[in-house]
Amino acid sequence: MKKKISLLLCMLIAILCLGGCSGEDTGISYDATSLEESAEFIISNFSQMGEEDLNQFQELSGFQLDYTLMQTGLRISGDDFLGIINSWIAAESECGAYVSHGDYEIEEKSDEIVISTLAKYEERDAVISFTFDEKGNMESMDVSAKISVGEILQKAGLNTLLGMGTVFLVLIFLAFIISLLRFIPMIQEKLERKDKKEIKEENPAVSEVVSETDETDDLELVAVITAAIAAQEGTGADGFVVRSIKRRPSNNWI
Repeated sequence: MKKKISLLLCMLIAILCLGGCSGEDTGISYDATSLEESAEFIISNFSQMGEEDLNQFQELSGFQLDYTLMQTGLRISGDDFLGIINSWIAAESECGAYVSHGDYEIEEKSDEIVISTLAKYEERDAVISFTFDEKGNMESMDVSAKISVGEILQKAGLNTLLGMGTVFLVLIFLAFIISLLRFIPMIQEKLERKDKKEIKEENPAVSEVVSETDETDDLELVAVITAAIAAQEGTGADGFVVRSIKRRPSNNWI
C-alpha cells in the first residue's frame, strides 16, 4: 500500500513539473508567413519605383501617409516607413540598382524579430534585414553591403597614404617656416636704421647744433694759432689773418 501511495505521489509531481514547463513562455508568438509577405511587399514595390516616386511619400502629411499605409495593409507607422525609404535610397546609391534576393531567414530575439535575405545589386551584394516588434509591426529596414577583402585593403591603403601625406606636408611647412627665421634679424636691423633716419629727419635742430659746435671749435683754433704766431713774431695779432686750416699727414709741426 505504501508503495502504491509513493508511486502516485511521484506521478503527481511529474505531472505538475510538466505542467509548469508547458506554461512557461518560450518565445514571441508570430506568423512567419505574414512577416515574410510584408518584407516581400516592401522589396517588390520599392524595386519598381524610382527615387522621385519614393520621395513623393515624404511630401504627404502624417494623416495622408498613415491612411495610405493602412490601405496597403502594412503594419508600420509613417515615420518608420519614411526611414525605410531613406535606407532603400542610400542602399542603391552605395550598391547600385536592386536586382534580386534569395530566401528569408528569421531570427527571434528577446523583444523583436529580424527577417533577413541576401540581395544582389548591380555593383555588390548586400543583406537586407527587416525588424519587427513583438506584435508583428515593422520597425525598420537595414541594408548592409558586403565589402570584399580587396576593397577593405584598398580603403585602408588610401587612408594610410592620406594620413602619412598630411603629416609630411605639415613637416615640410614647419621646415619652411623655420628656414625663414634667419631673416628676422636682418629685417629688424633695417627697421632700426629706418627709424633712426626718420628721427633725424623729424629733428633738424640736432644737425644744426652739431654744425654750430664744429664752427665754434674752428674759431677757437684760429684764435689760438693767431696768438701763437703773433707771440713768435713779436707783433700784434691784428696783422695776421688766418684764412684756412689744413691738417698735415704727419703730426710733426714745421
